[in-house]
Amino acid sequence: MPSAPDRRRIVSSRHLAEGEGWEVSEFEYGLIIAFNAFSRWMQRCMSAAGKPELSALEILVLHNVNHRDREKRLSDIAFLLNVEDTHTINYALRKLRGLGLLESEKRGKEVFYRVSEAGRELCELYRKVRRQCLIDGIPRTGISGESFRDLAATLRILSGQYDQAGRAATSL
Repeated sequence: MPSAPDRRRIVSSRHLAEGEGWEVSEFEYGLIIAFNAFSRWMQRCMSAAGKPELSALEILVLHNVNHRDREKRLSDIAFLLNVEDTHTINYALRKLRGLGLLESEKRGKEVFYRVSEAGRELCELYRKVRRQCLIDGIPRTGISGESFRDLAATLRILSGQYDQAGRAATSL
């Protein structure tokens, strides 16, 4: 007989939190609210930096293309962001190019993207707003840099587990 769910459990879907493994549901709810808070944060930070029209994905794509000042292909960006729907990345790239934040060059069948000077300046403004509004307040949370590294490693491990489970689910 399954155990009765503890009403103190913080989950989004009680039916998924019954029985063994209920803690995963609690983690998933934390992930849901963290993802939505992070998405809102990125958009508000970018708005403060001067580009309120960018979506969370477009912001991620811009920062990814700016990363290490190296040209990137659509497939590189999708892989690094772990996004399967490349058409969403492609749409973001077109929009960012249209706004003058990215430049592109076609070589054979491949298109390579790089950040423009305006894109680089916007990423720097975003970084400054991020420092002022987010990073400077982190010490008050009591969470150390080492704890953040541990959390990041755990999230990468769990993303692999979710990816594997997703592949398994497609074969059912």
